[in-house]
Amino acid sequence: MKSPFLHMRPMFFGSVLGVGGLANGWRAVSRLWGVSPLVGETLAVAAFVLWLLWAALYAGKWLRYPEDARREIGHPAQGLVAALAPVATLIASMAIGPHVPLLGWSLFACGALGVLAYAAWSVGGLWQGGRNTEAMTPVLYLPTVGGGFVAAMASATFGQPGLGWMFFGMGFFSWISMESVFLTRLFQHGLPAELRTTLGMQLAPGAVACVAYLSLSPGPVDRVALALFGYGCFLALVMLRLMPWLRQQPFGPGAWGYTFGISALPLAALRLIEQGAGMPVEALAVPMFIAANLIIGWIAMRSLVLVGRFLRGTARPTPVAGE
Repeated sequence: MKSPFLHMRPMFFGSVLGVGGLANGWRAVSRLWGVSPLVGETLAVAAFVLWLLWAALYAGKWLRYPEDARREIGHPAQGLVAALAPVATLIASMAIGPHVPLLGWSLFACGALGVLAYAAWSVGGLWQGGRNTEAMTPVLYLPTVGGGFVAAMASATFGQPGLGWMFFGMGFFSWISMESVFLTRLFQHGLPAELRTTLGMQLAPGAVACVAYLSLSPGPVDRVALALFGYGCFLALVMLRLMPWLRQQPFGPGAWGYTFGISALPLAALRLIEQGAGMPVEALAVPMFIAANLIIGWIAMRSLVLVGRFLRGTARPTPVAGE
């Protein structure tokens, strides 16, 4: 049986984003409607434990199998998935911060620095060219767009709104500049089945941007927040229309790539209600939240089945290109 370090993939950090996003949704439900905080805090601790597990395995992979780790981050289509590591660290900081403030602050500082360093390194590589059409996938969003918006949320959580707006700018303008690149690739070439879970990262920016914006603007809801939420809802409808096409890719760890957007959209709706939004957001929030719990729960159960198959030796690890 191969070492668990070799089975480790950066995409596994996506589970931290999905579970952590769902935890924040339950925290919002608790504040809004007096639901017991137990569910939200249990999910938050679960997100932190997942981060701790993946961080230990990923660090071990770099220490024991550095060539395999370098090969993964050098992959033209999927290499930048490694950006999930510092982004997940920020999610873990927000999950554990209310329980262990010093640990939360430490993870926030490490995650923010990691996001900034990895974004600068990856964009510097992109600016040197040499990337073909097949390598233009929504994974390119992760270092700057995903990292910027999540760092903005974490900055607001830890009382650093000025820093948060700077990270928001990094995420927003990177999103706007990259969107047309990905859409042009999709319009002209589509995506092969083994890369279609990367579209989960196309779903996330509108909803995550809305949550980040609301975190930094605690006053009454304005039109910018509603516009971001509206775009997130539109992308969710597009993903529903694409479900038969998306399901042509077999289930694997990449399915967690959908979960951040899936959890962020109802969280955005709940935060909008907290800050004074009325209809139609109120009508959408509960169905979206129920759907997010069901979908992420289904992905978690399928993942546990997959882990069981690995342990029994009846399944093979997903290759990098097909995560």
